[in-house]
Amino acid sequence: MTTATSQALKLTDRINRIEPSATMAVVAEADKLRAQGIDVVDFGAGEPHFATPQHIKDAAIAAIQGNFTKYTAVAGTAELRDAIVHRHAADFDSDYRREEVIASTGGKNALFNAIQVLVDHGDEVILPVPYWVSFKDIVRYAGGECVLLQSDEEQGFRVTAEMVARLVTPRTKVIILNSPSNPSGAVMSAADLREVVRVAHERGIWVLSDECYVYLNYTGKNFSVGSLREFKERIVVLGSLSKTYAMTGWRLGYALGPVPVVSAMSKLQSQSTSNPTSIVQKAAVAALNGPQECVEQMRREYIQLRDYVVKGLRSIPGVTCTLPEGAFYAYPNISAFLGRGGVKSASDVAGRLLREAHVATVPGEGFGTGEHIRVSYATSKAELDRGLERMRKFFAAL
Repeated sequence: MTTATSQALKLTDRINRIEPSATMAVVAEADKLRAQGIDVVDFGAGEPHFATPQHIKDAAIAAIQGNFTKYTAVAGTAELRDAIVHRHAADFDSDYRREEVIASTGGKNALFNAIQVLVDHGDEVILPVPYWVSFKDIVRYAGGECVLLQSDEEQGFRVTAEMVARLVTPRTKVIILNSPSNPSGAVMSAADLREVVRVAHERGIWVLSDECYVYLNYTGKNFSVGSLREFKERIVVLGSLSKTYAMTGWRLGYALGPVPVVSAMSKLQSQSTSNPTSIVQKAAVAALNGPQECVEQMRREYIQLRDYVVKGLRSIPGVTCTLPEGAFYAYPNISAFLGRGGVKSASDVAGRLLREAHVATVPGEGFGTGEHIRVSYATSKAELDRGLERMRKFFAAL
């Protein structure tokens, strides 16, 4: 290799600070097997198995036929931003204005933008474990330092305000909350969420609340920290239509926050993705302003699937599993199998499950734990049965 070639291949420090998404890696590997004609049971991808509701699809078709196919404002159309504000106010009694919301190309894009404008080099970010795969890497990309909050599996991975408060230092810039949690399904109590926000507000710390699964809360009434009006100047609420309305591939997310933060996010977005797809914005308006019965119907079915998969996982000798309180993932503990049959890690387990049993799961290392795999139960009971039976045979043979 020539010197010139070596220099050309030198990448930036910021890109070398992060790893590829663990979930996307599993999706890619499962797709390779399918391309070879192998029947894969997919418990890996984090997306609803439901079709996008018809009235949402109709709105997108109407947008195309009406030639609504041009650029829009970077932060989204006024119609869409008003719809986001209205839906959030109706469901959570919040009080946001159009200027306090930005629409983005998926919830991950909103999260990325928010962290880039709030986290600087050396800033500490409190992050509960297990965490969604992208949180840590996006913080590191911004130059921040993650302070990991270890939750207790015996307590269902629940995070309390007291646990958060113990990790606050003068360098703490942001606290990331994710309730219901991906991957554990844990739900923070409204009281704990309020106390975290209060303490953060008092100390000048930002709270980033990823509420992607806020409508998939199985403990009672849904709660958003955006409803805490007296503390909103230190809160950024991150939302997504992907899970709520079965719109993962449509890529529409949003953030609600103070005008200076939203304006900074819009500036960054103007130099990266620009506006979300115009057609998708029309579909999003239909989702937010239209009938909401579909949301509750999906939630009820997820509860049934949750109970079904947890029972099935617990029936596998050696596997333990907490009961998720939200989202659509189970997070079984497979530590009893580490050290058997050459298996040394959760990644080994997930890799062999995929290659040998043809069941796609996500290893816990991507979420900050080494003794778990994530199982998505957003699928049919028949598919759950097929996958659980394959897992049962696989673990019995270890």
